[in-house]
Amino acid sequence: MSRRRSYDQYCSAARALDAVGDRWTLLIVRELLAGPRRYTDLHADLPGVSTDVLASRLKDMERDGLTTRRRLPPPGAAYVYELTPRGSELLPVLQALGVWGQRELGERRPTDALRAHWFALPLLRALDGEGLVEVGLEEGDFHLFVGAEEGPVYGDGRAPGEPDARLVLDAGTCAAIARGELSLSDAVRDGRVTVTGDGTLAKSLRNA
Repeated sequence: MSRRRSYDQYCSAARALDAVGDRWTLLIVRELLAGPRRYTDLHADLPGVSTDVLASRLKDMERDGLTTRRRLPPPGAAYVYELTPRGSELLPVLQALGVWGQRELGERRPTDALRAHWFALPLLRALDGEGLVEVGLEEGDFHLFVGAEEGPVYGDGRAPGEPDARLVLDAGTCAAIARGELSLSDAVRDGRVTVTGDGTLAKSLRNA
């Protein structure tokens, strides 16, 4: 196995970038924060990455202890990739990077791909407390495990069970929240987000 490229600097930031500084690595982490994913699912939700580069990054991440690969039991019998505890520790790194990048987001360009669940991390930053939140956009549904200390922090599709709150909004409102231009509570008050549900999270959003 080839030696990992290194900055060869005795600095924790440099060492961190040795492991996660390659193109696509942190975006793969973003996808795997939703839980185990098949290679084909990862490739579909990372538009622009080549199959060779994705395979190479996944091998590097497994070698560096960020991910593991396992085979699902029948009838699935497919291999899935998932984050190790070490890989999951990158969540606050991605959240901090997202906050830093708010001013870079700007308006969506015609060439920009979009997946509904890419708004999961900005919405997680906007929510306080704990609970299961379902989010509905025209582009698709996803759900958030607000306050989760282990396991997936979000997932594609409808919530697995009765959510504490369901939010319905459009991508433009999500983008404004992601850019830091609009708070979630203000969006609810302005009628740009519809909140349903009887859980504590739903009540706190309606009463904010």
